Amino acid sequence: MNDFTLNTLFLLSNAETRSICAENPMGERGGGATASPDANHPASMLGKPWKVRPCITLPAGGTTTLMDVAGPGVIQHIWITVDTKAYRETILRMYWDNEVTPSVEVPLGDFFANGHGLRYNVTSLPVAVNPSGGFNIYWPMPFAQRARITIENEYPEAIDGFFYQITYALTDVPDNAARFHAQWRRSLTTREYPEHVILDGIQGQGHYVGTFLAWTQMSNGWWGEGEMKFFMDGDGQSPTICGTGTEDYFGGAWGFNGETYSTAFLGYPLYRKAEGEVPRHGLYRWHVMDPIRFKRDLKVTIQALGWWPHGKFQPLTDDIASVGYWYQAEPHAAFPPFPPRHERYSR
Repeated sequence: MNDFTLNTLFLLSNAETRSICAENPMGERGGGATASPDANHPASMLGKPWKVRPCITLPAGGTTTLMDVAGPGVIQHIWITVDTKAYRETILRMYWDNEVTPSVEVPLGDFFANGHGLRYNVTSLPVAVNPSGGFNIYWPMPFAQRARITIENEYPEAIDGFFYQITYALTDVPDNAARFHAQWRRSLTTREYPEHVILDGIQGQGHYVGTFLAWTQMSNGWWGEGEMKFFMDGDGQSPTICGTGTEDYFGGAWGFNGETYSTAFLGYPLYRKAEGEVPRHGLYRWHVMDPIRFKRDLKVTIQALGWWPHGKFQPLTDDIASVGYWYQAEPHAAFPPFPPRHERYSR
């Protein structure tokens, strides 16, 4: 498996590049642009190779397979764009090497750091969302025998205009290559227990590489005094890694001073408080340069704390959705049951 940087880009490789899209759904050599237009198609005057099948329709209540290929190989880039109604209504799942349960199970928008069912730009190294709703992800995703990616549409109607491109390399994968994982959770914190669990029950050896939060405030005032905590390898009540505050973990300071930002590894790209709405926030941190390594188990949490007027921490009742991203050796522990559609509503 090649590690490409600008310093190694000139090196030759035996890897073979393939790319899956609606025009070549199996990524086959010489298999692109083979659909024929009918008389009513925009390409009818041009013929067969001229943008005949650039997108697909996701059937209501159905699951569509986007990728199912044999390995070994590494997914290098995924690009998707679709209407915002798909962001929380469709579920993206990824399966490696003939596993029965998915290693990735996340609503489409949240996977690309677009939470709350909203569209906004993200400018980072592994994830980029460009105008207007162009989802890009560069997390490398190795597989040995097989890679399968599906998307389930739980919207009550078919979703037209689903565009996608999955680029991968057929290449050797080393024995110590961990598999990519991502898990979505949502909770309503309470005054009695103002903490949101991002991951729990992770078993095996691996490293945590990213956090995305879609945070909805239920009250006015500062909401980000809580600490990020990583419990690993047998930790009890006390974590091995403990942050100093929400904005600190995401690379900001002093309540963000009311500003949003989006950088290579850390960002606060969304702050929205429209008339008649509660405040909503979107935040990410990618542990690319500082992966959090664990040998046996991992639990990740974040607190929801503000301030009482008399200068004491106030436990908050907030609505927090999250994606935790990590690599680990398979097999992975079972994910919790995925929340039904009504528990994913963002408005």
